[in-house]
Amino acid sequence: MRTSTAALLVSLVGLLGAVGCSRELHGVARPDLTPTPLAVTEDGTGIVAGFDDAPAHIEIFTEPQCTHCRDLQLDFGDQLAYHITVGDLQVTYRPLTFLDAGDDGYSATVANAMFSAAGPVGPTGDSGRSPADGTQFQRFVEELYLNQDPGGAPFSGDELRDMAVSAGMPEAVADQLARDRSAVDIAEMNDTNFVYLVDVDPVQTGTPTVYDLESRQKVDIHVDDWLAELVHS
Repeated sequence: MRTSTAALLVSLVGLLGAVGCSRELHGVARPDLTPTPLAVTEDGTGIVAGFDDAPAHIEIFTEPQCTHCRDLQLDFGDQLAYHITVGDLQVTYRPLTFLDAGDDGYSATVANAMFSAAGPVGPTGDSGRSPADGTQFQRFVEELYLNQDPGGAPFSGDELRDMAVSAGMPEAVADQLARDRSAVDIAEMNDTNFVYLVDVDPVQTGTPTVYDLESRQKVDIHVDDWLAELVHS
């Protein structure tokens, strides 16, 4: 399915679609206190938050300067965190940076911070896993978009640290974000995720795009209860 490098020539369109709002919550909490898993995908260009045995699995293609991506987090971020926590949903974030003017701009800084939060702390880390969990990561994503400043200066290390603390992430992760270490190859990440995005929708290729990994279909996020329908289908 995801094989065509020629798809990189497809123009980005459809960035102006509105996102609906919904606050209805469903689900039954898991009976234990197991932290929600958080990991980088095997291809190294996505971040997975949630349990593997969740009944619903989605990818979210997102650009840190995309205002409609911010709307998605404002309208559905709390629900995403809830369903990740109770085990209804596993979310794979696939950041893109096509709104940056250069290789180290605003979007690259946010994308790098997302991967840094999901990776091990320190030179080698403990067992290769982040001390943060999937729920904290989703809250961190919400903080990043709540404080979005398209076209503005990239977040400083201290600003990223404050947002991580606000999201409930461990101090070690927050301190790592403040050090601003390189966590991902931004160019490779953007190129790979763009190919994936074009495969999802080569006609209206844009962000935010939500892809249902179970049905192999793009999700219509203009429907107010799209998330509730997804986790209870």
